[in-house]
This record gives sequence, C-alpha cells and structure tokens, in this order.
Amino acid sequence: MGIEPITQRRILLSLFVAAGFWLLRRIVLKVVRGSVENPRALYQWGKVSSYVASGLALLIIGSIWLEGIGSIGTFLGLLSAGLAIALREPVANLAAWGFILWRRPFEVGDRISIGQVAGDVVDIGLFQFSILEIGNWVDADQSTGRVIEVPNARLFSTPLANSTAEFPYIWHEVPVLITFESDWRVAREIVKAAVEDIGSAPAGEVREHMKRANEKYLISYRHITPIVYLTVKDSGVLLTARYLCDPRARRGTAQGIWIRILDEFAQRDDVELAYPTYRITAGGDDVAPRARSAGEKDPT
Repeated sequence: MGIEPITQRRILLSLFVAAGFWLLRRIVLKVVRGSVENPRALYQWGKVSSYVASGLALLIIGSIWLEGIGSIGTFLGLLSAGLAIALREPVANLAAWGFILWRRPFEVGDRISIGQVAGDVVDIGLFQFSILEIGNWVDADQSTGRVIEVPNARLFSTPLANSTAEFPYIWHEVPVLITFESDWRVAREIVKAAVEDIGSAPAGEVREHMKRANEKYLISYRHITPIVYLTVKDSGVLLTARYLCDPRARRGTAQGIWIRILDEFAQRDDVELAYPTYRITAGGDDVAPRARSAGEKDPT
C-alpha cells in the first residue's frame, strides 16, 4: 500500500524544514564561536538558538500538516499553549532576565541573598545569574570560593535581600559581656570609643547615601552614629555596640574592635569579661570552686 502524494510532499517538506533550521543553527553558532570567547556566553547562545530553531521548525511543520484541518489562528493558539507548557521554565527565566534589566533589583558586584544562598553577583545571564558564595560553613560572610548558579525565575518566588544597592551600609553588633563587679560605665566608654575609632562608617558619607536612597525608598534611622546599649543578663552586664559598616567589612571591623577592647580591659583592674559558670556539689561538698559570676546555677 503506497503513500499518498500529499503525504509524501508533507514528509519531504517537514524533513527539509528540520534540516534547514538545523543547518542554519550550526552556521550561526560557528559565526558566534569565531567572535565570542566567553564559555558562558557561548552556552547561552547554544541554548537560545536551540529554542528558537525548534520553535520555528515546529511552527512551520505544524502548518504543513494542518493546512487542511483548520485555520492558522487555531493552530497558532494550540502551538503557543503547548510551547508555554513545554518551555515554562526557560520562558520564566527569560522573563525574569528582562525584569532584572528593567527594575535592576541587583547588578554585577552587589552582595545579595536569595533563599539560602548569599554572596556577590559575578554574572547575569539570560537564564541564570551567578553568585560567588559567602557564609555557609565559613563564618562572618567570608567567601567559600564556590560559584552558585541561580535560575532567574527564583526572583518571582523567593525574597531577595540586597546589602549594597541604594544604601551601601548594614548594621552590625558586637556584644561584650562583663561581670557585675565591673565598672560598667568605664567599660561602656571603652567599647564606645573602640567602635567610633575603628568600626563606624563616616557620618557624612552615611548621610549622603541616605539622602540618595530616600529618593527611592523611605529609609530613616534615628541614629547613624555608633551607640552602645546596656542589658542585664544572668551572667553579667551585656554591652552591645551597634554601628553601620560596609557589608564586606563586617568581620574586619569586629576584629579590630575586639582587639582594642581586650587591650584596654587588660590594663584595668575594675573591668573583667564575664562568662556563664556553674556550681556543682556532691554530698554537700563543693567539687568546683564557687564562681564570681552571677550566672551560677545550682542543680538540684
């Protein structure tokens, strides 16, 4: 039983269209490889050209086979619905890429966190953006050395935090716990001086950045200079130094502040760091000497 001439023609035309788009894609990629050296850009060209060539080929082949069945409008509607389902994630990533270019929630070089991933943005592509990871198993926002690829569409479903856009400072706190016997007024002045000398961002720069940020967001801080809060804890008096700093200098400023505080405390007899202590008794006798800290606990 032979194949009808109309069917043969459709098969040949379909093969011709498929081969034509395959060859055209190969030629385009060859030209791109001759002028583009970035591996990620080549990868994106390959992906986009594959989607475009496949979509156009399906569109034309479908019209060949359905030319006698219904209107081209109906066919295009069905094809569009099918492509929307099959290419849902790539299309969503492309839409998010357009959103990034339009609204600019972040740019290359910004420090952001999205979901469980945080780091510096090192690349923005058609389908994903790359983050040089910080944190994770490394303390205090230091780099892990890993590059995390995040799909662009995550922007539509996951909260994004940008630590450097618009207002390039974050609040950081250094807690210092001293004993109840310490002179907390002296300790407070030592901590405040250390923060003002080492950790604080220049007040003039902070005000200027805040003025610019207020053009887009309603950002208002009651204090922009360092402040030391006092709280009473079980183990002693807690002095919490709060100051504005560069997001990438959080660990360095905290270290400098602690070095200054430890040096100053070491020169004084009326200030001493506190720590939680316990008193253990066995048969009425002390097994461990009684601690001076008020945080001691007597197990019963």
